[in-house]
Amino acid sequence: MEVLTQAQRPPRAAARRGSASRARGWIVAAAAAAMVLALPLAAHAQDAGTQPPLKSALKPNPEFAKLPQYVGTLGKRQIVMRLGAKAGDDDPTGVHGEYQFTDTGEVILIAGDRADATLEAEDSNDGTHITGNWVGTFAEDGSLSGDRMDPDDSHPVPFDLKPLAAGAAAPAVSTGAASASASTPTGAHAVNGVSNLVIGQ
Repeated sequence: MEVLTQAQRPPRAAARRGSASRARGWIVAAAAAAMVLALPLAAHAQDAGTQPPLKSALKPNPEFAKLPQYVGTLGKRQIVMRLGAKAGDDDPTGVHGEYQFTDTGEVILIAGDRADATLEAEDSNDGTHITGNWVGTFAEDGSLSGDRMDPDDSHPVPFDLKPLAAGAAAPAVSTGAASASASTPTGAHAVNGVSNLVIGQ
């Protein structure tokens, strides 16, 4: 058997070898491109199969039940707000509390400052992230009105709240939200009304 060197091979064989090499290069490039495109799709498919984490529903804080109550509307929805001075706080203008939608029972935390008749506060539906800003004015009769906005101060929604007289009953709140004791493990205690923070385990 005679072995031909590259110089002795007919030009056609060299051309075929070059095209086979180019074809392999295109195949490798196409496979690499397919992998690059397939990786994000596979990751997305994995993400689509898992449910996003459910946010924990806040529960009414028994400590806030002692604060002055206001009833009225936020937009078209009726709310009950418990808002008062922060106990033991070095800042005399600091206020905190919560409000609750009467139709769903959803609880939202609120904290901020009251300077004379002006309220500036932020709210949070999970106790961690700011979900809205409140700017309002207290009238001489104790009522509070203004706007609640998204964190970037967009989408203002008017609110109008009246103080609830001492001893008067607040409007009934939907029991759509389960009680804190039902969601807290036996022997544990919810921390400040937040059931996803539990002590005693």
